[in-house]
Amino acid sequence: MFKHIKNLGPGLLFAGAAIGVSHLVQSTRAGADFGLGLIWALLLVNVFKYPFFQFGPRYATATGESLLDGYSKLGKSILIVYFVLNLATMFTIQAAVTIVTAGLASSLFGHFISLELWTIIILIICLVLLIFGKYKLLDRLMKIIIVTLTISTIVTVSMGISNHESSLSFQQVLPKNSIEIAFLIAFMGWMPAPLDIAVWQSLWSVEKNKESKTYHTKTALFDFNIGYLGTTLLGIGFVLLGALVMFNSGETFSNSANVFSSQLIKMYTLNLGDWAYVFIGIAAFTTMFSTTLTTLDASPRAMAKSASLLFKNTKKLNYTFWIMLLTIGTIGIFMFLASEMGLLIKIATILSFVTAPFYAIINYKLISSKHTPKKWQPSKIMHVYSILGILFLIGFSLWYVVSIAI
Repeated sequence: MFKHIKNLGPGLLFAGAAIGVSHLVQSTRAGADFGLGLIWALLLVNVFKYPFFQFGPRYATATGESLLDGYSKLGKSILIVYFVLNLATMFTIQAAVTIVTAGLASSLFGHFISLELWTIIILIICLVLLIFGKYKLLDRLMKIIIVTLTISTIVTVSMGISNHESSLSFQQVLPKNSIEIAFLIAFMGWMPAPLDIAVWQSLWSVEKNKESKTYHTKTALFDFNIGYLGTTLLGIGFVLLGALVMFNSGETFSNSANVFSSQLIKMYTLNLGDWAYVFIGIAAFTTMFSTTLTTLDASPRAMAKSASLLFKNTKKLNYTFWIMLLTIGTIGIFMFLASEMGLLIKIATILSFVTAPFYAIINYKLISSKHTPKKWQPSKIMHVYSILGILFLIGFSLWYVVSIAI
C-alpha cells in the first residue's frame, strides 16, 4: 500500500492543476444557476476527455519522453501550433487562477493589504518553491494539498447536505439561450481541465521516472486514474455546494475576484453555519493555491521543452526564463484586468474548449503511431472510444460557434 502511495505523483499534480477554476468557480456557478441540472455535462465531458488525458502518462512512461517530443516526431508544424497556442493562453490562464487565489487570500487572511499585493506575494511564494524545491518538492507538497482539499471538501458537502431542509431536484437541463450556452461551453472547457494538461502530465511523468525507477506505465496509469477520479468526484461536490447554498436564492456571483471570494465564503457561512467558514476556507484556498502552483510550473516547463525542440541555441529560453516571464506577465495582466475576473475566466475556458479537438486528435494520432511501442498502443475498444471523444469535442465546438453566430 505504501509503495502505491509513494508512486503517486503526476496524477495528483494533474488533480492539483485541474481542481481550480473549473471546480471552485465554474462548478459552483453551475450549481448556483442550474441546481444539479448540469451534472450530465460534467460527467459527459469527463468521460469523453478521459482517453486524451490518459495518453499523456501512457506515452511518457512507455517511451521515456514527453508528448512534446512526440509532437516533434509527427511534424514540426504541430509543435509550432502548440508553441503558439500555449504562448497565447498561458498568461491569461495564470492570471485567471492567481486572481481567484489572491481574492480568497484577501477574504480569509484579511484586507489589511491590497489585492494587488496579495497577488504578488502568492506568485513569489510559488516562484520560490518551484525554483529552489523543483519537481521533488512540488511532488511532495501536492500530496499534502490534495489530501487537505479532499477532506475539507467532503466534510463541507456532507454537512451541507445534512443541514439542507428541502430536497434537491436531479432533473437535468439543456441550456437554450446564447448566454446559457456560452456558460455551458465555458463550464465544459475546463472540466476537468484543458486538454493541453496532458502535455504537462507527460512532462511530470518523465521527471517522476527519473526520480523513481519503479514509476512504470502500469503505475503511471493507476496514478492518473486516481487523480482523474478525484477531480470528477470533487467537481460533483462543488456543483452540490453551489446548489445547496445559492440555487434559487436570487444571488449572483460578482466578476470581481475580491467580491466573488467574499460572496463565496459568506454564502457558505450563512447557509451552512459558522462552522463552514474554516472548512470552505481551507477547501477554497487549497483548491486555488494548488492550481496556481502547478500551472506556474507546467507552462514554463512546456515552453522550455518546446523551445529546445524548435530552436537552436536555446540555453537562455530555459525553465527559469519562462517562469520569470510568466510571473511578470501575470502581474501585468492583473494590474489592468483585476476587476474583470469573469471575463478572464470566460476567455481562458472558451479558448480551452475550442482548441480541445486539436489536442485530442494529435494525442490520439501519436499514441496510435509507430512512435509508441505496440504494447501500449490503444486497444480496439479504446480506438472506438477515442474516435467518439473526438467527434463529441468537435460537435460541441461547432455547436458553440453556430450558437454565437446566430
